[in-house]
Amino acid sequence: MKTIYVLNGPNLNLLGKRQPEIYGHDTLDDVERLCQSVAHDGFAIRQLQSNHEGQIVDWIHEAREDGCGIVINAGAYTHTSVAILDALNTFDGPVIEVHISQVHKRESFRHHSYISMRADGVIAGLGLEGYAAAVRRICQLTQG
Repeated sequence: MKTIYVLNGPNLNLLGKRQPEIYGHDTLDDVERLCQSVAHDGFAIRQLQSNHEGQIVDWIHEAREDGCGIVINAGAYTHTSVAILDALNTFDGPVIEVHISQVHKRESFRHHSYISMRADGVIAGLGLEGYAAAVRRICQLTQG
């Protein structure tokens, strides 16, 4: 069984409650169900969320050992974390960056992403469907 890590950063634990006009009413449980439903046979989803940068770095290190790919919505750390970028640079599999909202229509500080410097793909503005597209892509890239 191949494992796809779906990593979520700060405040995503409040998905469905925080700013629903931007992020919608779906929750992280809905994200996990969606990712599970689109993962190909032979793939498992390990969805994790933390408000702490170091924990996300630790999960990326864990993925180096048993993950075939990473889907990451680093939240605000997208725009600030060289530590997460450095950790992602140690991971050999595909990395897909996901944003629920269209970040380029928002505040200018959200237009820069450290994660994009490592990501093999970036999906923004598709809501939860961005996670599903990212999982499908990782399954395609790592099926062999």
